[in-house]
Amino acid sequence: MLTLKVDSELELRIFEPSEAEELFWLVDSNRRYLRKWLPWIDSIQSPGQFYSVIQIWQKNFQEGSSIHFGIRYKGVLAGSISLHDIDWNNFQGSIGYYLSEKLQGRGITIRTVKAVINHAFYKLGLNRIEIRCGKDNHKSKAIPKKLGFYEEGVLRDGEYLNRKFHDLIVYGLLSREWQRRHALHT
Repeated sequence: MLTLKVDSELELRIFEPSEAEELFWLVDSNRRYLRKWLPWIDSIQSPGQFYSVIQIWQKNFQEGSSIHFGIRYKGVLAGSISLHDIDWNNFQGSIGYYLSEKLQGRGITIRTVKAVINHAFYKLGLNRIEIRCGKDNHKSKAIPKKLGFYEEGVLRDGEYLNRKFHDLIVYGLLSREWQRRHALHT
């Protein structure tokens, strides 16, 4: 299965069914924190559910429609990042991520998002990536802003979360913008 080495501390690995229990305990121990932004949190109540979900993720990877990575920080599962909704007709996809609350503030998310962007543009040949963030999720919105994404608009009532609708901000980045930015920084 696919593994991306980010740096000496970080590695991204496609989830295996054998990691279902570890993923469940990561989510369960961060449930209160994650519930604020992720609508699916309360639907996962056992490791067995993640076992089934991981099998679906692996099937989607084989079909080329998504890649779901476990974020390993110093070997320990710290969160998840995905490249999903891959549209091969239009060469685009969307990135989503979450990280353990106790590991925030170490640059883990931005480093892993950079690695997934590089993989999407340079290995897969995608042309466009988007990130959607809750309007009030300031930590999550900081990631695409730091990485040079453009704020493209607002999906009004774009997500149903905690029994109410809330707006999503859509950020987009094109391959040529990423390449140009990297050429300027090398």
